[in-house]
Amino acid sequence: MKTLPDANRRYAIQRLLAITSIASSALWISACGRKLPKAAAIPPGATVLALGDSLTRGVGASAAQAYPALLAERTGWKVVNAGVSGETSSQIAARLPELLQTQRPALVILCAGGNDWLRRNSAQAAQAEIARMLQLCKSQSVPVLLVAVPELNLTAALTGRMKDHPIYEALAKDEKVPLLVDAWSEVLGDDALRADQVHANADGYARFTELLQAQLKASGFLPA
Repeated sequence: MKTLPDANRRYAIQRLLAITSIASSALWISACGRKLPKAAAIPPGATVLALGDSLTRGVGASAAQAYPALLAERTGWKVVNAGVSGETSSQIAARLPELLQTQRPALVILCAGGNDWLRRNSAQAAQAEIARMLQLCKSQSVPVLLVAVPELNLTAALTGRMKDHPIYEALAKDEKVPLLVDAWSEVLGDDALRADQVHANADGYARFTELLQAQLKASGFLPA
């Protein structure tokens, strides 16, 4: 049996993972018993707000290797990196009203909750804060793509077995927003894609961006 060269084998594995991620998202929508309508495509040059904490900021890599910078390169969008290291969901929520007013985004990519899990804050309180952000965006007719974050704790960090926190599926169902599932769980569960136990490295942010693009296409924000 002929063996593929290492580069080809790695490419094949990456393509399979991307296809699996899209299939997982489709299954999640089906499991919720609903199908969200396709969103309107966001044109090149439009402002997209990447809102979150250190995973959005790009800690563990350079600014040019953070996912907002990579996404801007690949889409032609003006992606504003509004990630602040160490912030909890309530702190992120406090910044959102001014950001919506000053940036006027065509889309918000929301990734919050990781620091709530690290600090063992109430999951119920974090869910309420994220719901408040989703509702504020909806009230201003700004679409949102919600990003699921794994429940970051010592056991998960030591074993490398990451799983999305269940609040994100509940939030996406209740607020009727598209959800990116398993992306950070995949990245942070792979030693080769991490700078430390809770942050990606350059390869990790690149992998996350690939998964994010696939979901943006599946949701309609990017042309397929």
